[in-house]
Amino acid sequence: MRLSFAIFTALAASVFAAPLAARTGVDLAKRQSAFSKKTYDQLSISGGVAGNAEQEALSALSGLNLNNLASATQDDIAFLDSVNKICNQAEKNAFNVAIDRASGEEAAALQRGKIKNKVLKLEATMMRLMIDQAQGKDVADKIEAESKKLNNNIQQDKAEAGKTSTFLSFDASTS
Repeated sequence: MRLSFAIFTALAASVFAAPLAARTGVDLAKRQSAFSKKTYDQLSISGGVAGNAEQEALSALSGLNLNNLASATQDDIAFLDSVNKICNQAEKNAFNVAIDRASGEEAAALQRGKIKNKVLKLEATMMRLMIDQAQGKDVADKIEAESKKLNNNIQQDKAEAGKTSTFLSFDASTS
């Protein structure tokens, strides 16, 4: 939780350090996106072991200049929105279904994978909100609400550290 707060604080502080041209959206459409189209399976962090979901999610979403979020492009924003969307779809249409059918350790490992999937989704959401904030939108209340969700899922992941988490393939792609 402290690490997430530290990241949040650093990102929020970078808003004030962003160049004015970046804050005003000058040439927003002309800048190159930090992300490229990916499938859910390429982005997924649900497999492996629990305990490090926050770092895995940040790694999966690396490429964005966190020191100048105001410079994010419309394509970056669309990518982060689509990560949220496909992670939600995977949660509802893959993880929830599989967990309902499983029992014992199999269900527990699927639940750990689902939590890691939620961390990825919420990290993308937080980045999206930080971009909005950096570009002058008032999203402080949304950031606070999503941060609570993110920190809750990070804590759940850490509580299961070292235990197997199950990857589920899901057919979806980012924008």
